[in-house]
Amino acid sequence: MDKNQPHPVFKLATELGPLIVFFVANAKFNLFVATGAFMVAIVAAMIASYVVVRHVPMMAIVTAVIVLVFGTLTLVLHDETFIKVKPTIIYGLFAAILGGGLLFGRSFIAILFNQMFNLTPKGWRILTMRWALFFLAMAVLNEVIWRTQSTDFWVNFKLFGFVPITFVFVALQYPLLMRYAAEPAPAEE
Repeated sequence: MDKNQPHPVFKLATELGPLIVFFVANAKFNLFVATGAFMVAIVAAMIASYVVVRHVPMMAIVTAVIVLVFGTLTLVLHDETFIKVKPTIIYGLFAAILGGGLLFGRSFIAILFNQMFNLTPKGWRILTMRWALFFLAMAVLNEVIWRTQSTDFWVNFKLFGFVPITFVFVALQYPLLMRYAAEPAPAEE
């Protein structure tokens, strides 16, 4: 295994760990305690990532900044709205970045995943468009859930709704990855 690539369990722990901390803290205490715990867990996950691989992914940094800003607003103003709208902003931002990139002929998904997948340019464009639309749909879904359901339902849906939806979406991309796989470059002699 590449030294710069963390073990998949470590990667999963640093990505889902803060969300699980948020869920557990909300169940035991309340949304405000959960928000503070979530902020600490996000920073801890970034530090752990840096210590292990000497790198923190850009998406993790952007997410952490938004979590810290909106978490702070939630705690200082004692208003749940800020932490509830945070996923909408993150999903909307990612949708805008990916969609905007496509408008300028850039596939930012290719930049993120080019070491994992080798796709044709058309494959990267299609995958980028799908991710942009997925993030837009998730932003809309978050808005619908937090505005129409209880806080506890929204917190539970973050873990038991958004995470499975994301895993299913990722799995559904497999046929596209196979269809648009680029031929490997010939080995030099």
